[in-house]
Amino acid sequence: MHYPGTYVAGCYNRLTSTLAGREVEHESLVNAPNWLMLTFRVDDGPWLDLGQVELLDHEQELDLERAVLLRRVRFRDAAGRTTRLVQRRFVHQGSPHLAGLQTTLVPEDYSATLAVRCGIDGRMRNSGVARYRALNGQHLTGHRTHEHPDEVLLLQARTNQSGILLAEATRCRLWLNDAALQPPRTLQQHDDWIAHDLTCPLRQGDELRTDKIAALYTSRDFAISEPSSEAVDAVRCAADFDDLLRSHTRAWSRRSAAFHCGLSASRPAQQAVRLHVFHVLQTLSPHTADLDAGIPARGLHGEAYRGHVFWDELFVLPTLTLRDPHLARSLLLYRYRRLGHARRAAEQAGFAGAMYPWQSGSNGREETQRLHLNPRSGHWLADNTHLQRHIGIAIAHNIWYYHQASGDQDFLADFGAEMILEITRFFASLARYDHSRDRYVIRGVVGPDEYHTAYPGRQRPGVDNNAYTNIMTAWLCRTALRALAALADERRHELTDALQLGHREIDRWKRISQRLFVPFHDEGILSQFEGYEHLAELDWDDHRRRYDDIQRLDRILEAEGDDPNRYQVSKQADVLMLFYLLSAEELEDLLAGLGYPMPADTIPRNIEYYLRRTSHGSTLSAVVHAWVLARAHRPQALTFFDHALAADLHDTQRGTTAEGIHLAAMAGSIDLLQRCFAGIEVRDAKLHLNPYWPAELGTLELPIRFHGQVVTITVTGRTATVGTAPGPHAPPLLCVCGSRTAQLGPGQTATFALEHQTDGP
Repeated sequence: MHYPGTYVAGCYNRLTSTLAGREVEHESLVNAPNWLMLTFRVDDGPWLDLGQVELLDHEQELDLERAVLLRRVRFRDAAGRTTRLVQRRFVHQGSPHLAGLQTTLVPEDYSATLAVRCGIDGRMRNSGVARYRALNGQHLTGHRTHEHPDEVLLLQARTNQSGILLAEATRCRLWLNDAALQPPRTLQQHDDWIAHDLTCPLRQGDELRTDKIAALYTSRDFAISEPSSEAVDAVRCAADFDDLLRSHTRAWSRRSAAFHCGLSASRPAQQAVRLHVFHVLQTLSPHTADLDAGIPARGLHGEAYRGHVFWDELFVLPTLTLRDPHLARSLLLYRYRRLGHARRAAEQAGFAGAMYPWQSGSNGREETQRLHLNPRSGHWLADNTHLQRHIGIAIAHNIWYYHQASGDQDFLADFGAEMILEITRFFASLARYDHSRDRYVIRGVVGPDEYHTAYPGRQRPGVDNNAYTNIMTAWLCRTALRALAALADERRHELTDALQLGHREIDRWKRISQRLFVPFHDEGILSQFEGYEHLAELDWDDHRRRYDDIQRLDRILEAEGDDPNRYQVSKQADVLMLFYLLSAEELEDLLAGLGYPMPADTIPRNIEYYLRRTSHGSTLSAVVHAWVLARAHRPQALTFFDHALAADLHDTQRGTTAEGIHLAAMAGSIDLLQRCFAGIEVRDAKLHLNPYWPAELGTLELPIRFHGQVVTITVTGRTATVGTAPGPHAPPLLCVCGSRTAQLGPGQTATFALEHQTDGP
């Protein structure tokens, strides 16, 4: 089934639905009018319905070199006539409002009159995700259609709550055997769809080509008068399909070159990585930088999670920061512009600072649903995942990484430090001093795992002292002090005065960073949360025997009348997220500062413990496990890397890819190559290389941007080479690899021999 979906960055709308007897308000990324509307019929027969014909061949191909989708179909209708259909489709990388659809029809064994219907369909709903179909999906209203000169059609509509005006215009032209046609046109005009019917007599073997150019504008766009006139003018002035495709291809080539990940071996891996780059760049580009839009978990490719913004940026922004820091900066500003909502949310919940929502959409309020459907049981269940307060830590981590990699001191001074300080203020107010322990504790949260939203039998939602949340809170308190120290004296005083941030509050942050409680059990195993070790062990073998797929154990257990809160099971990495975000040295330093020794075998023992208890119900789990296993268990790490590459390519979660690609896993797979396997680290204004490069992947070559400089890095199993771009004004680049430090001027290279390459445990 082909579900027509057109999604515009930042175009949200809220509706109310009745679920389980309750009125529920929900915000969604809107499925815009369908600009792809194009069909045909033979003589006076029915309009093409692929469900009513015999499919002889059907093939889709994504041309990654040119960012063009190709579709080839051969079918036989009820009258025994065979038709070949070939389509090419693109959304212009250089002119983001324009798109093109070219359709070629060939009657292989008959002659007849063909009528082509080409137009815009405004009857779209949000119905692409089965479990959301109980929700109201009618977001568009106020449709108006017009026919304009020069073969241009226009449809405009408005979202019924947010009031965003959307306008789409199209232009269709026909060619017969490469000769331009001016066939008779019949206007089909309705309130919510509009089309031209164009008729042409064809002989057997003729090629009838329809070139369709579309433009889409919304009232959120900048530098426009109003959407409808802009869309009509854009289509009227647009080049023909072939010229537009050529300019799109040139723009795509320039854009994709900045995200090049050249692998000399493993063609399947190389193709999968290129596919992931394609989807990242389709969702996030310079054209979205000014739209005040975040990073939807499923990109702009489907309606899963209703287009909301989660913590997925934690896996996406490092890749963008090292390739396109300007774009990364704009995505961080999405969070800054919603700082006011985060402050109000914290205040309403009885806390200080800024409490960012687990799911964000248009304005930064909490969009997490309070009920969710288990499709396996059909039950609507309470949803307490909004208690994943660690979203604020992810935002702070992204800000600090951007600061280190870009050297953008102005961003830190004008925006970043304020966010970090207000997030720290929130977590400090979330922490409570426990006199019996002489330590600070954090209660009533949900960790990254998501399976554990309460203790068994307890009515109050949340768990206590999630290890990831507590340790990263200590990191946050330290980072806030570093952010303050990095500011110029005048700006630091201005900011602390504006926030009324005094020495007493800062001193409390220092104490929290030294006295947070961290739960342990079994002599060195970090407890996922306090009391985790007392939960029951799951009979994994029994569930694997009874179910083909146990990735979503939470749904399986609920459908059995059980509860995942009862068991030591994890949907995805939780404790292991610490080893993903922090180096062993950083983690050891944090734990030592908290008064907890870290034995040498802490990391491998924890990896082994939690790996046995994880169902990998999220595509992010493969990314994190590949990362944490890369140093000591490279073959196992490569297996998880392959899983990350295959997640959407082969729909390994059985149906979720049709609801939208998993953008964080895609960007995370790119990041595995550059920051994990190639070992690219940025800290202290130096570029550090610590590769553990898998020989199976051949040679890696990629460009990055570090402190404003273009740097090319080549890594093999034995060497790492760093080269700077020529330029008269570039400052020296300090590059550290092992015990050697090289200072590179413009246009210089340095090659480092790699040590300690091992495949063993």
